[in-house]
Amino acid sequence: MPFVSLPSGATLHYDDENSHANGATVLLLHGMLGIPRQQLATVIDFLAEAGYRVLAPNLRGYGLSTPKPRDFPLRFYHRDAQDVLAFCDALNLEKVHILGYSDGGEVALVCGGVQPQRFLSVAAWGAVGYFGPDFRAVAQRMIPGSAWLKPEELAEHGMPADYADAFALGWVRGALAYVDAGGSVSADSAANIRCPLLILLGDKDKLNPPEYAQRTLQAAVNSSSARLLMFDAGHPIHEQQPDAFRTAILAHLRAAQP
Repeated sequence: MPFVSLPSGATLHYDDENSHANGATVLLLHGMLGIPRQQLATVIDFLAEAGYRVLAPNLRGYGLSTPKPRDFPLRFYHRDAQDVLAFCDALNLEKVHILGYSDGGEVALVCGGVQPQRFLSVAAWGAVGYFGPDFRAVAQRMIPGSAWLKPEELAEHGMPADYADAFALGWVRGALAYVDAGGSVSADSAANIRCPLLILLGDKDKLNPPEYAQRTLQAAVNSSSARLLMFDAGHPIHEQQPDAFRTAILAHLRAAQP
């Protein structure tokens, strides 16, 4: 199982699917409490079947990646983005597509704005790049974590059984710090993006209203194509509308081929 040690002190475990593909590389980022093969197996498989190499790192603290336990400092999406960009450096990835789901989608959007020259395309689902004031009440519903986080979920990521409340509280504090700072997660750097940018949302996703995504897309004035696609779904579009999701992602990737 491959690992990459980063200058930040993190060590990321990753999946490398279809490593000898002739097509471009897709960097795929999971969401909260995700392990790529568990959370995004169908996405990995259809991308590999379409001829892409798929690199799917576990973000720090998740799965076999370290340090543990997973924590959420201020601007934690930006810390994860710096890890992902360092991961690309370590594997000599000069030009890749980047896709991300949920928290991984927020990280993908940040990466696209921080190092736009590295990406052939950027796509995120269940992510918006901006947290408005209404997000505060939504985020606070995650507290206490012990009401929804199971001990076996914590154990899967090497977290203590009594860590549920600290995990949820850390995420909420870190996320609301973006709200307190004006709301931008990646909207303030979206103007740097030059490649095609796609955000996909379910119309029943209570976490991510389309008006938040529009803030990011409207800021992406230099993107060669910045679009929002809506689906009859909740948060996990890839599970609830798999055919439509696959069609949209493949069209996005193929339109951005070098």
